[in-house]
Amino acid sequence: MCKECYSRREPSSGCELMTESMDKTAGVMGGMGPDATVDFMAKVIALTDSGRDQDHVHMIVDHDPTVPNRQEAIRGEDSDVADRLAAMARRLQDAGADFLVMVCNTAHVFVDTIREASSIPFISIVDESVREIEILCPSAQKVGLMATDGCIDTGIYQQAVAASGRQALVPDSDEMARLMDLIHAVKAGDKSAKITQGMESVANRLVEKGADVLIAGCTEIPIVFEGRNFPVPVVASTNVLAQRTVELAKGVRPLTSQES
Repeated sequence: MCKECYSRREPSSGCELMTESMDKTAGVMGGMGPDATVDFMAKVIALTDSGRDQDHVHMIVDHDPTVPNRQEAIRGEDSDVADRLAAMARRLQDAGADFLVMVCNTAHVFVDTIREASSIPFISIVDESVREIEILCPSAQKVGLMATDGCIDTGIYQQAVAASGRQALVPDSDEMARLMDLIHAVKAGDKSAKITQGMESVANRLVEKGADVLIAGCTEIPIVFEGRNFPVPVVASTNVLAQRTVELAKGVRPLTSQES
């Protein structure tokens, strides 16, 4: 998300009015990947209106990088992912979480399994990122999607975008292959200018195709997009999920049955 758009959110508005007794505990399904989970937690901390330690969001984090490759699971090469995610959701609920978030867009392919495994609300990073378009740039009609090939192939973002009355634009096959290489590089710890420039190139190609808003729909992308400027607004999925986590934990936004 560009700085100009993100500043419009006034993210901490009202949080100081909440009392500690109203706070909810966030259960964070993490480790997919590790840097993205830490980036999410840092954003939650930064977005919280705090004057002391006790003002921050209580997060119970299951940081499990041993969850098998989500892309392989989508291709049918690994059947263990859904069960592992369900077990993670149950552990977090049993540990005292009031609601769940998952710091991995691609793993949202298994959202039904996760919701069946627990009785507390699960907040979808996909749904929230698409809803953010209505807040930031409601006139946008063409949404450029930057996400993993597994995420794109299953259509979870395209379906959410279509339900909002907009058209989704995706990278072509060559750009998709390049984006996957860049995402894997970030997962391996490479956050160099070369990687950032490569992702910017993919983003700009989507803009050239007509996108008037972009969704950074992989939690590795916002890590290198932070502070960058683009010709159109960028909805950074990690930022959106962090914002929603603060709002829900601090009672600014109520938990509803629609999220469970």
